[in-house]
Amino acid sequence: MFPSMIGTVVIAGIVGYLAEKSGFTRNGILASIIICVGGAFLFYFVRLMFGLGFNSPGLNAIASSIGALIIVPFHWRKK
Repeated sequence: MFPSMIGTVVIAGIVGYLAEKSGFTRNGILASIIICVGGAFLFYFVRLMFGLGFNSPGLNAIASSIGALIIVPFHWRKK
């Protein structure tokens, strides 16, 4: 359990960094990493409690990180 949680955090951090460097987001590197790690933690614990998600923890981390990057900045951005 613990190694998959550490792997989730590492993968989420990498996704956040790459999303910022590629121009997918314009939040800042640290903000993108924090958003991705938060989304990955949330999805990790949902996976533990309810069993929802993919079979691979890595796919769960990538999907939840990208989902968090899409949802969070658009939700707080002013129109």
